[in-house]
Amino acid sequence: MTCDDIKKRLGENVKRIRKEQKLTQFKLAEKAELSEETVKNIELSRCWTSDKNLAKLTKALEVDIHSLFLPVSTSFNDDSKDSAIIKNAIADNLKHYVNSILNEIIQNQ
Repeated sequence: MTCDDIKKRLGENVKRIRKEQKLTQFKLAEKAELSEETVKNIELSRCWTSDKNLAKLTKALEVDIHSLFLPVSTSFNDDSKDSAIIKNAIADNLKHYVNSILNEIIQNQ
């Protein structure tokens, strides 16, 4: 995966989440305290943005940072080796997360 692929995924996810929340680019920019041009550039993968801007976007969209970089479902339409690797990595991360939560619950009982 290249840097351009990551920028594209970020842009696609920001746009998808924004539209799911029925926000315009202007409204998201206003909510995130960014310029509308910055939001447009991120969604169109024209530039890489700063950590500070990513933090503002996640707060405005009320999502965790990782959701901005997750593969979109169309990324899994093929049965390529890369697709299988990504699916397995996501599954492993979810298993680890669930196990850590379960262990924490058990320890607090």
